[in-house]
Amino acid sequence: MSEPPRTVHQFLPSFSDRDAIGSHTLEIQRLLRSFGWRSEIYSEDLHPEVRSAGKPVDALVTEALDRSVALLYHASTGCRNFDRLLGWKGPLLVDYHNITEPAFFERWSPGASDNMRLARTQLADLAARCDAAIAHSGFSAAELSDLGYPKPAVAPVIVDIARFQRQTDRRTLARLERAKAGGGASWLYVGRVAPNKCHHDLIGAFAAYRALFDPQARLALVGGATAESYWDALESLTRELELRASVEFTDTIPDAALLAYYRSADVFVSMSEHEGFGVPLLEAMHFGIPVVAYAAAAVPETVGNGGVLLDTKDPVAVAVAVKRVLEGDLRSRLVAAGAARVAELSLTRSRERYATAVRAALESAARPHG
Repeated sequence: MSEPPRTVHQFLPSFSDRDAIGSHTLEIQRLLRSFGWRSEIYSEDLHPEVRSAGKPVDALVTEALDRSVALLYHASTGCRNFDRLLGWKGPLLVDYHNITEPAFFERWSPGASDNMRLARTQLADLAARCDAAIAHSGFSAAELSDLGYPKPAVAPVIVDIARFQRQTDRRTLARLERAKAGGGASWLYVGRVAPNKCHHDLIGAFAAYRALFDPQARLALVGGATAESYWDALESLTRELELRASVEFTDTIPDAALLAYYRSADVFVSMSEHEGFGVPLLEAMHFGIPVVAYAAAAVPETVGNGGVLLDTKDPVAVAVAVKRVLEGDLRSRLVAAGAARVAELSLTRSRERYATAVRAALESAARPHG
C-alpha cells in the first residue's frame, strides 16, 4: 500500500455517549468525516442511546478483509472479538485510554478484575500487530512503549465542553444552592465509584476538613458505580464517620444536572490513583473550580499549573490544602491558571493534535515495513 487509507472505522468493546471514551469516539468520527473520509463506529455492546450512531461488530466482517480499510481500536477493557483485531487485513491503529490495574478491583469486583487482566494481556498481544498507536498522556505512552508499541503518539482526549452550554437543571441547582445558603464549602468529585478512584481517601480528607475547619461543608460524589460492593463500603464509611447527611452519592446523571453540580461547587478534589487522562479535571477548570488532586498517573499532565498537586493523601494534609485554596488569592490564581490550561486543551487544539497523530499513523502504516 502506498497511499494512506481514506476509510477509517472505529471499534470499541462498549459504546455509550455518557462516558469520556464514547464522547471521544464520536468526536473522532466527526473529525475523520470532516476530511471527507468514510468512518463508522462498531461495538460489541451498543448502549440504547447510541444505537443510531453505532453498528454491531458483526457488520465488520466484509470490511475486515479489505486491505484499504483502516481500523482504529479503542483499548480500555477486555474484547470478546479480539481475534478479529489480530486478523484485520488493513492498517490497525490503537487508541489507548489506559487500563486500570486489576489489583484495584480484586477485593471489590473479581469479575471486573479478570476483565482488566484480560484487557492487559490483549494489549500486550496486540503490540506486534499494531501499525501505530495513540495515547492520551505521556504516562500511557510510556506503558505502550514498554509493551513494544512503535513510537506511540500523544494526543489529548477530544473534549467538547460546549456540550454544557445548555440550560442547567434548575431543580438540581436550586437544591444545591439552598444547601450552600446554610454555609460551608461545597466539595465535588466527578467520576465512577471505582476502587482506583479512591473515594475512601477523599471521604477521609473531607472528614478531617469538617473536623478541623468547616463543620458545615458538603461533599458530592457524582458518577454512578463501577463496583457496587465498593459503593456499599463507602456508604458504610460515611455512616461510621457520621457524615451520611453531608456526603451525597449520585448515579450517572444528564449533562444538565452535572452542570448544576459544577456551578455550585467551591473546590474539586481528586484522590484517584489511576487516570489515563481525567476529563472531569478539565471540566472543573473550565467552570472556574480550583482543583486539589493527588499527583498520580496522568493527573499532573492533565492539570498542569491549573491545580494544587499533592504527593500525599494524608487526610490532614489534604484538608489543609483545600483550606488554603478556598482562602486568600490562591483561589483566583488557580482559576486563572485552570482557564489557561483549558485553552491549551480546547476542542480546536485537541482536534488538531489528534488529526496530526492519526494522519502520521496512517502514513506510517502505508509505508512498506521490513
